[in-house]
Amino acid sequence: MKIRRRKNTVPGVDLTPMIDVVFQLILFFLVSTTFAVLPAINVNLPESETSQAQPVAGITVTATSDGRLFFNEEKVTVQTLDKKLKNFDTEGKKREEYPVTLEADEKVMNGTIVKIFDVLRKNGFVAVNLRTTD
Repeated sequence: MKIRRRKNTVPGVDLTPMIDVVFQLILFFLVSTTFAVLPAINVNLPESETSQAQPVAGITVTATSDGRLFFNEEKVTVQTLDKKLKNFDTEGKKREEYPVTLEADEKVMNGTIVKIFDVLRKNGFVAVNLRTTD
């Protein structure tokens, strides 16, 4: 009579419970994480039927209805805007070709916009886009 030997099985580790626990931890941390709210400048842009979408690049000048001015999200006055534009590095591009986006609230007075345009032109920036909504 022949005796058959049983094959020795190598005990394996079942990873399913560990994967479940890791997945639950990931879900817990995703749900419980508080997200940082980035500061934004709220501006009611005027509407335009003929506007065309342009990528926002370069310098952004924002004028709010309460008289505040921002240079790339940094609060400035007309005088400090002039100084910042004088010292601004255009990364090798000509100032005449460097893109500038002007975001003005629809209630901003025309005189304020003219002052901003004067400061921009005085510093050599002439490629100005007016930002609107569709």
